[in-house]
Amino acid sequence: MIYHPSLIAIIIFVLLVLAVLGLSVFLARQAQSTRAYYAAHGQIPWWVNGIAFAGDYLSAASFLGICGAIAIGGFDGFLYSIGFLAGWVVALFVVAEPLRKLGKYTFADALDARFHSRGIRLTAAISTLVISLFYLIPQMVGAGTLIKPLLGLPYSAGVGLVGGLVIIIVATAGMVSTTWVQFIKGGLLVVFCGLLTVMILAKGVTTETTWRKGLATEIAAGREPLPSEGGWADKAKVKEDFVRFAEPDGGFSVWKKDGDRLLECQALTVLKTGAKLVGGRPQTDANDLRPVGGVTLAGGSASTGAVSPFGFIDAIADGTVTKWKKTEIAEADGKTTVFHPVTVPGEKMLAPGQGLFSKLASGDWRDRLGFISLMLALFLGTASLPHILIRYYTVKDAAAARASTVVGIGAIGAFYTLTLFLGLAAMVSGVLDPTSENMAAPLLARSHGDIPFAIICAIAFTTILGTVAGLIIAASGAIVHDLVGSLAKRDLSEGHQVALGRWSAVAVGVIAMGLGLACEKFNISFLVAWAFNIAASANLPALAMLLFWRGTTGAGVTWAITVGLLSSLAWVLLTVEAYVNLYGLPKEQALMPFSHPALVTVPLGFIVLVAVSLATKKRAA
Repeated sequence: MIYHPSLIAIIIFVLLVLAVLGLSVFLARQAQSTRAYYAAHGQIPWWVNGIAFAGDYLSAASFLGICGAIAIGGFDGFLYSIGFLAGWVVALFVVAEPLRKLGKYTFADALDARFHSRGIRLTAAISTLVISLFYLIPQMVGAGTLIKPLLGLPYSAGVGLVGGLVIIIVATAGMVSTTWVQFIKGGLLVVFCGLLTVMILAKGVTTETTWRKGLATEIAAGREPLPSEGGWADKAKVKEDFVRFAEPDGGFSVWKKDGDRLLECQALTVLKTGAKLVGGRPQTDANDLRPVGGVTLAGGSASTGAVSPFGFIDAIADGTVTKWKKTEIAEADGKTTVFHPVTVPGEKMLAPGQGLFSKLASGDWRDRLGFISLMLALFLGTASLPHILIRYYTVKDAAAARASTVVGIGAIGAFYTLTLFLGLAAMVSGVLDPTSENMAAPLLARSHGDIPFAIICAIAFTTILGTVAGLIIAASGAIVHDLVGSLAKRDLSEGHQVALGRWSAVAVGVIAMGLGLACEKFNISFLVAWAFNIAASANLPALAMLLFWRGTTGAGVTWAITVGLLSSLAWVLLTVEAYVNLYGLPKEQALMPFSHPALVTVPLGFIVLVAVSLATKKRAA
């Protein structure tokens, strides 16, 4: 029902992809030298580079993940936007100009400019590769998620399509093509999300949605319940008071008790075996999902009409929001998942600490430290991301680097402001897919017509293309310019570097596709936060101390990168989310107390750098 492919969406998508590939082929002739392939000759105009910053940074996490997090978790999801934007303050005032003066092509260039150390170049290259791969995972998850409503194809097809297209773009034209793809999609993303926000405000907040009628139907309790297979009814009463009834077609329907009434739960149930049921009945059409969500306005009115931005927020705050709660019930033949409506005051959804981070109110030290650690990673991670840092080498000098950062902050800030309205509109418009919060923004666009849906989906797809292209360029540069150069102990010719870079891009793209297939169950914003944690832990201590402490030694930089990378990587792989979504193990077996390690691993990197630098100061001198 909400995932039937649209012909106009397919046409716009195909035209946009062909345009991107055509641009890549046209610019390929400019990428014959190393400086052209990795840094676009250093001649990108500062204003183009600024919008390209936005195009590179506004990834699948920003468009799909944050909008979904707000739609499901209310204002708490917007804290991701605040954290992602705040990180640019560090990039502007700490990193931009010094980094442009130090390096040539890669992050390792800047770190190694003073020491000429194989250890620094080797560890920085490995760090860049690991961070790039971690950041590639949510982009691939976003691609697989997006391709379902756009073309009606399975998740794996989306991952393969994005991976294949980006490999072609990067392997043919390098940073020149990547920059212009990022420039175009960054500008389009901000403009069209702004237009969608205008359409949302013009429509206002309404209680009537295309899908809301019949979500819960009151009936007389005159039917016999099914026998309790595996204690289903007894187990159901432990969490929620559910009963299921046999249907003539051989399936069953799920009902919720409300006193002496029965309300049918017509959202969605999913069996552990993989068979999907709508309203409890076997699903005959793979696209027959019912969207959920809604709002009841104060005073019982049906619609607010056109509203201002503040009026839109006030209408939700004064009303009652319908959320959809997930209840899992174990059975002898698997597990039944029932989604059912729960009403929440609108003002609660717009208050911090009431949605995604509601556990903060419990006072548990692990939840509070985990939240602080997440915010710290978002604030410090931006200035440590390799694919963002290499953009400083595409402009001619330090002044242009600073100016392009200011332009990027303006575009990124405008977009993140829009995510609040997009997420809240998805929450109250009855367009949510309860099984995939990442689809909130595209499904919201679809509720305004096929053309907005087609444009937003196509732009979202190019958003993923641009970010993935930048990441693969960074990873390819680390492999060829730093890793191979360090191990080979000799400089490669220009032609060999470009050729090897293109083959490296292919290899990184294939690995990223495999990781994307393995991480389908994760929220995109959460996965990006992991990449930010690893980047801040591995790169920021070395970069900051190199720029601002004269006592830094090459050994100190090498060990800070090594310890920061390994400690943060080990931490995220031992968290609850990894145990449940990756390994399929009980969350009780997870070893780490909270999900984001930056609060521990970033200070650890600084401590290691200072200690090793002091211990090796005489030898360095």
